[in-house]
Amino acid sequence: MTTIDYSQKIPNNVNLADDRRLQRALEAWQPAFLNWWDELGPAGSSDYEIFLRTAIDVSAKGWAHFDMVKMPEYRWGIFLGDKEENRKIGFGAHKGEDAWQEVPGEYRAELRRLIVTQGDTEPASVEQQRQLGRTCPSLYDLRSLFQVNVEEGRHLWAMVYLLHAYFGRDGREEAEEMLMRHSGDEDKPRILEAFNVPTTDWLSFFMFTYFQDRDGKFQLNSLAESGFDPLSRTCNFMLTEEAHHMFVGESGVGRVVERSIELIKEHDTLDIRKHGGIDLATIQKWINFHFSICLDLFGQEKSTNAANFYNMGLKGRFQEMKINDDHQLDNDVYMVPEIEGNRVIISETGALGSINERLRNDYRDDCQRGVDRWNKMIASAEIDFKLSLPHSAFHRNIGVFADINADVDGNIISEEKWNADRNNWIPTAEDRTFVESLMTPVTEVGKIAGWIAPPARGIQGKEPNFEYVKFH
Repeated sequence: MTTIDYSQKIPNNVNLADDRRLQRALEAWQPAFLNWWDELGPAGSSDYEIFLRTAIDVSAKGWAHFDMVKMPEYRWGIFLGDKEENRKIGFGAHKGEDAWQEVPGEYRAELRRLIVTQGDTEPASVEQQRQLGRTCPSLYDLRSLFQVNVEEGRHLWAMVYLLHAYFGRDGREEAEEMLMRHSGDEDKPRILEAFNVPTTDWLSFFMFTYFQDRDGKFQLNSLAESGFDPLSRTCNFMLTEEAHHMFVGESGVGRVVERSIELIKEHDTLDIRKHGGIDLATIQKWINFHFSICLDLFGQEKSTNAANFYNMGLKGRFQEMKINDDHQLDNDVYMVPEIEGNRVIISETGALGSINERLRNDYRDDCQRGVDRWNKMIASAEIDFKLSLPHSAFHRNIGVFADINADVDGNIISEEKWNADRNNWIPTAEDRTFVESLMTPVTEVGKIAGWIAPPARGIQGKEPNFEYVKFH
């Protein structure tokens, strides 16, 4: 069913009205979600009217409608991609079998774990970004923040639907827990550590939507390969929405770089802080921090869990069907990093056990493309500076690199050396204080903060200086 039914209390394209028990359960969860949104969603936004897109269809073209919407009136719903008839499982021990329309009993716990872990990231990011609207650099950017937030809320609905529809009481309890854990909470934090770090400035927001949301792209793409068809269909449509989030990140960082270039050329110095800009060295520190914590999201380099998920047919590789192998990996190998003495080496191991590392490397390659585009801007301005992604060993807390210190080039260093040089690589308290000092809200139509360049174009045919948010 492609078209979404907005006549119901919960908009959906899953014929929710045909399952009264499930409908009642989700309608009972809905007030808790709205209370969570009111308490931990975007601060102070309840009276705002915002130019938002809302999904009206799940086909590739014309799937969204744009209009001014008051935040509390946004319609969160349950949208699955269209069902592929006669779909087969494409990998693992069940390769070639019919895709599952119900949860396979022997994999119930593993499948629930995957859904809960993915679902937990969605409300976490909203909580992390709760206060950002108070310091927006423009109405265009404020609108982008809110668009990302409401769609992360909808992605929570997507995972909650799967839990309610396919996991019975356990699923309902997990859905309740989604709203009980909170980002950074000492007693009940979010599951993944990268989603417990507050986003306190807009440079961090743009880095988040570039790096963390890109991790989401790779995780969702892998889950979209799942032999459990409802999960596959859910993730396929989430990927459609996720693309805009990454655009917000890449274009946002690009606009910060663009403005920095302008100030460097105007004042003939790389030290543009005193001129109200974010210097390229500081941007590099933000890249180092966000990229390194995102690498941890992919887990251990050698992982029995990832191998099991793959072999069970629950979670594939990025763009699984485009990989030229047997999609079972019993005899295949892959190269993974290890520590040998005081250096990082690359060794051969079984491909099935190194699923995480392959996904992490695919992610790194994708991240590099945006960095290359930012560097092209810098080079075109004839400025002697180059942004880069740090080595995968840098600033890691999970996997083979967790117990060592490494510099941005991957050289293993002593703790003393790390403590002496870390302030050159990752943001210091002083760096964060400086960046936060620039975060003065700009809410006048057509105006923009001095540390970021205006967007090249507006949203959905509107001018960049359109009144994307109206305050009431």
